[in-house]
Amino acid sequence: MTDLGQLLRKARMEKKISLEQLEETTKIRKRYLEAIEDGNYKVLPGNFYVRAFIKSYAEAVGMDPNEVLRMYQNVIPTTEPERVEPIRSKRTTRNTEKIGKYASTIMMVSFVVLILGIIYYYLNMNYISKQNEATPNSEPKRVTDKAEPAPTVSSDTYGITLNDKNATTTITPTPTPPPAPIVEVKLVKSQGGIDYYSVSNTEKLNIDMKVTGDACWVQVDSIGKRSETIDEGTYKNGNNPKWELTNSAFLVFGRANAVELTVNGTSVALGDAPNAKRIQLDLVKT
Repeated sequence: MTDLGQLLRKARMEKKISLEQLEETTKIRKRYLEAIEDGNYKVLPGNFYVRAFIKSYAEAVGMDPNEVLRMYQNVIPTTEPERVEPIRSKRTTRNTEKIGKYASTIMMVSFVVLILGIIYYYLNMNYISKQNEATPNSEPKRVTDKAEPAPTVSSDTYGITLNDKNATTTITPTPTPPPAPIVEVKLVKSQGGIDYYSVSNTEKLNIDMKVTGDACWVQVDSIGKRSETIDEGTYKNGNNPKWELTNSAFLVFGRANAVELTVNGTSVALGDAPNAKRIQLDLVKT
C-alpha cells in the first residue's frame, strides 16, 4: 500500500465510509477503489482515469482533491496524450481522370444544345415573319354618316325619365334614410348616495367596465318588473366585463377609482376616491 493509498483509506475510515458506500457515492467500481488504496494503478482503465478517480475519492472523504494531487503528483502516473493517426485522403489519379472526362462530356453536350436552341429560335422567328407578310389586311370598318339621336333626359320632382325612340325608362331615386339618433347618457341627480343617469335614444344598455386598479367588487342588477342580480363578484386588474340589458340597471362598485365605466359609448365618471359607488341607469325608451 502506498502513502497516498494509506492517506485516502485513513480518511475513509475516519468518516466511517465503507467501500460499498463510497462506490455508490462516486459511481466508481469497488475494485478500482481498492486498487487506488493498494497503489495498483495498472488495474484502472488508463492513466487519465487514475487522476480522475483519485480526485473523486478525495472529494467523497472530505479532502481537498487539488491538494492531494499536488502532494502526490510524482506518484500518480501522468496522462499520456492519445495518438491520432492522420486520415489519408484516398484520391487517386483514376478518380481525377474520371471527373475530368465527365466534366468535358457535360460541357460538350451543353454547347451542342445551346447551338441547336439558337438555330431553332432564328428559324421560328423567320417563319412567323413570313406568315405575317402573307396575311392580307382586314377591311376597315365602315363609318355611317347617320348617327343615332342622343336620348333626351327630363327630370321632375320624383325621378328621372330617359326617352329614346325605342323605350322610356323612369328611374326613381332611393330615399336617404334619416340618421340614427345619438344615444344620450345624462346625469339627472345625486340623492341618497346614488347617482341617477338617464339613457335615451336606445332600446338597450351596453355597459362596459375595465378594471385599471388592483381589483374591484361589482354588483349589477337588472331593474324591470322585478329586480334581479345578473352579476356579482370581484374582478382583477385587466378584466373587461361587459353587460347588455334591455331594462334599467343598478350598479354597485366596491372601489370606484379602480375601474373605468362606459355606457353606450359614453364615459361615466365614478370619482377618484377609493370608496364604494352606486349608480342607477334609467333606460328611457321611446
